[in-house]
Amino acid sequence: MAGKVVAAQPHPPFEYELFEGDSEHLITAVASSNHSTPWIDPAKLKLRHRIGRGPFGDLWLATHHQMTEDYDEYHEVAVKMLQPVQEENVKALLDKFDNLFLKCRGIDGVCFLYGFSIITGKICIVMKFYEGSIGDKMARIKGGKLSLADVLRYGIQLAQGILELHAKGIRVLNLKPSNFLLDKNGQAILGEVGIPYLLLGIPLPSPDVSPKLGTPNYMAPEQWQPEVRGPLSLEADSWGFACSILEILTGVQPWCGRGVEEIYDSVVRKQEKPLIPEGLPPSVENVLHGCFDYDFRNRPLMTDILHVFKSSHNAIYCDGGWTGLGSVTTSDKSSGNGYSEWFLLKDHLQVGDMVRSRKPPNACKSKNMDVPEAIVVGLERDTDQDGFVLVRIHGIHDPLRVPISTLERVTFGLAAGDWVRLKEDDKKHSPVGLLHSIDRDGSVAVGFIGLETFWKGDSSELQMAESFFVGQFVRLKANVLSPRFEWPRKRLGAWATGKIWQILPNGCLIVKFPGRLTFGDECSTSLADPAEVEVVSFKTCPGMVKKYQHLEDFHWGVRPLLIAVGVFTAIKVGVLAGKKMGRSKAKKLHSSVPLNDGQRVDGQSSGNSSNQVWFPPSVANILGVSAGSAR
Repeated sequence: MAGKVVAAQPHPPFEYELFEGDSEHLITAVASSNHSTPWIDPAKLKLRHRIGRGPFGDLWLATHHQMTEDYDEYHEVAVKMLQPVQEENVKALLDKFDNLFLKCRGIDGVCFLYGFSIITGKICIVMKFYEGSIGDKMARIKGGKLSLADVLRYGIQLAQGILELHAKGIRVLNLKPSNFLLDKNGQAILGEVGIPYLLLGIPLPSPDVSPKLGTPNYMAPEQWQPEVRGPLSLEADSWGFACSILEILTGVQPWCGRGVEEIYDSVVRKQEKPLIPEGLPPSVENVLHGCFDYDFRNRPLMTDILHVFKSSHNAIYCDGGWTGLGSVTTSDKSSGNGYSEWFLLKDHLQVGDMVRSRKPPNACKSKNMDVPEAIVVGLERDTDQDGFVLVRIHGIHDPLRVPISTLERVTFGLAAGDWVRLKEDDKKHSPVGLLHSIDRDGSVAVGFIGLETFWKGDSSELQMAESFFVGQFVRLKANVLSPRFEWPRKRLGAWATGKIWQILPNGCLIVKFPGRLTFGDECSTSLADPAEVEVVSFKTCPGMVKKYQHLEDFHWGVRPLLIAVGVFTAIKVGVLAGKKMGRSKAKKLHSSVPLNDGQRVDGQSSGNSSNQVWFPPSVANILGVSAGSAR
């Protein structure tokens, strides 16, 4: 048939040489043109002009030459030219692209990938070219913002594409309006898919690129330091998606006008949230608030966002409401008891599951252990966080009807949120972390300090570890000579004792030191590896000296207060001693004052008890008696 494109026939593996940057150093790599390695001959690509620049490389418009049976075909493509990669990491990156290419095949709503090539020593990803993006559309509109109906419509289309990628374990990590492409039918397409995913764990030569896994204005807190504040999860895309929606709604980029360090300070250190516009449907406002929770475990998944956007989009066309937007206000909603509604939606109970009462977050013990251990024997039709289940408790004949939100599933003795330790210590990361999920077959996902993504394995490889809670006082163990994170010292070189202020999803402890007085921009917190610290309490401190030192750790003002009390006590004792000495001298003088007739007053009556002795006024004042008379 005329015009039919002949399928490319696989060729045997071949070697190619790359020039690393501007140097003459050659990199030798091997590629094969089979279905799993979609290699494109660089001779068939002609770069025309650069059309964009991002944190990971430049975007070029190019012409791709393909041969057919009857004629040669030329069509436009977009080429993402990545930053140079070190020789030892080339194979790892290409292997990851093979995996990404296979997973993205057949996904609607995601930019079509043609393959990869090598141009001027740089790895290039070849994609379908689209005429414009939502960001371009915003730039052409006065005010730079779209209507709520369009925002929800585009949001639904994008969320569906992101959800398909999440189902295959791919995190986008670079969601922004300029990456939301528009096809010829006006449908939103997710572009530039998987670049941060490809570069995850691969060091880049440029120091400006390697620390970041996305565009700073849209990055979740854990994206800045995934090995410390991570791990990277699907909920990282919830933050970026919400940032993009806010920009499309308001025409203002999140953290607009701030530099990279300022954004880092706001998002990571100060834990601030982007601004939420007024006048949104309540469910949309609620889900956007949830997307900006610092702890990704409390954020909604993309399936929750899609459900909310669909219901709100239908409501707009039903009653025509929510047509205008009000002024921008600051959002500062807390998660209440620590478990958001989105957190509670993530674990779906089934009949036969072992459950127990959910322990309040950051609490050592459950206040009311209504269900110490039970088996689910019945489910209501609507099993969301407001639903109920029937559980059977040992020793109680009739099943109990219990709210789902008060229960947590226990599998092989473990539940999400438990502190666990690897039985075989891996020196590459901390051996102690937090369990995020456990499947009914025993497969687990754990967050460890030092890993950018979840550690995945079997529950048999884990054991329970000592639990830590917000409010506990901790210090480094005596055998820790070089801690993972910088830790302050007290006088005489001893490690300082701090108070746990927050626990990150990988078990990393954020510790404050109330016993240290800080000035200006001096940091008052430190990070700590849970495997390197121990709990300190007043009861366990041996001796009065240790107890007093622990008391000093509660507040920097304990020592000045104690000094002030000591000085005040010394002054008071001195005054009281002075008064006592004054009274003693007065009494002695009273017993030895001479009278006019040569006799001495000794405090006794020399005659009749009714006789009165007269004293001069000056003597009377000294003795402390009335100026009239004395007995």
